[in-house]
Amino acid sequence: MINTIKSIRRITAALVTAGAVVAVGAFAVPAQAASAPTIVAKGGYSMDSGTGRSLFLKAWNTPLSTGSTTKIMTFRTLLSLKTFNLDTKLPFQKVYSDYIVANNASSAGLIVGDKPTVRQLVYAMMLPSGCDAAYALADHYGVGNTRDARVANFIGKMNTIAGQLKLTNTHFDSFDGIGNGNNHSTPRDLAVIAKSDMQFGAFQAVVRTKSTVQKVTTASGGYRNYTWTNTNTMLSSYSGMTGVKTGSGPEAGYCLVFSATRGNKTIIGAVLSSTNETTRTADVKKILDYSWGA
Repeated sequence: MINTIKSIRRITAALVTAGAVVAVGAFAVPAQAASAPTIVAKGGYSMDSGTGRSLFLKAWNTPLSTGSTTKIMTFRTLLSLKTFNLDTKLPFQKVYSDYIVANNASSAGLIVGDKPTVRQLVYAMMLPSGCDAAYALADHYGVGNTRDARVANFIGKMNTIAGQLKLTNTHFDSFDGIGNGNNHSTPRDLAVIAKSDMQFGAFQAVVRTKSTVQKVTTASGGYRNYTWTNTNTMLSSYSGMTGVKTGSGPEAGYCLVFSATRGNKTIIGAVLSSTNETTRTADVKKILDYSWGA
């Protein structure tokens, strides 16, 4: 009887020990991370803005045409200037409208003679992606005796900031993304620019705006209302989206520099050279969905 009881105890102990091993083994196996998604865009990148850790990578450091995402550096350059004043009024000139026509460029629809403030021109540049507004800002804030000299000086300032941010694969030759053969950046570099931009409240306020109505002074002293809608439709379709800027063009394809926040985590990134607006949105959604858990 005694031997029988001892045998039962030994068997029970063995079973308990085996069960413990199985349980420990189950907890010791790490959860498998979701595999990185496949995107259509030629290049893509995302980072945790808080830690700087890279999360998604595809041709992340390959120079590509940037289209109107260039304007995030135009805005960043403005923010760096001591003379930058959001309340300054700038008469809108015919040359800016002529530029739009000549280049078949995106326009904010500004009317010659109207006197928008710098703040209004920034909204016009960033929401409907007005190249006319970008031209007016570059002309005003560049230094030189001629318009060409002022614009060249302003673009030089853009490249100076790129150097300060150590963006070795970025170069700008335009203020709006209508390049002259040497306007390029990488998905990672654009994310770095966006992170730098998002330190400024003025930038955050503009790029998260879905639509705005701006009351602009006319040449006669009256007022005209302009309605500008953000080309970044993901502000309405993706939870947590906070910006930043779309871009498109024959060379650039469809691009988006993006920022999104959920809880205490902010993801900043970019896709360059997707095939159309639908695939661009799908690419960004895939990257963000993956990045929250990466």
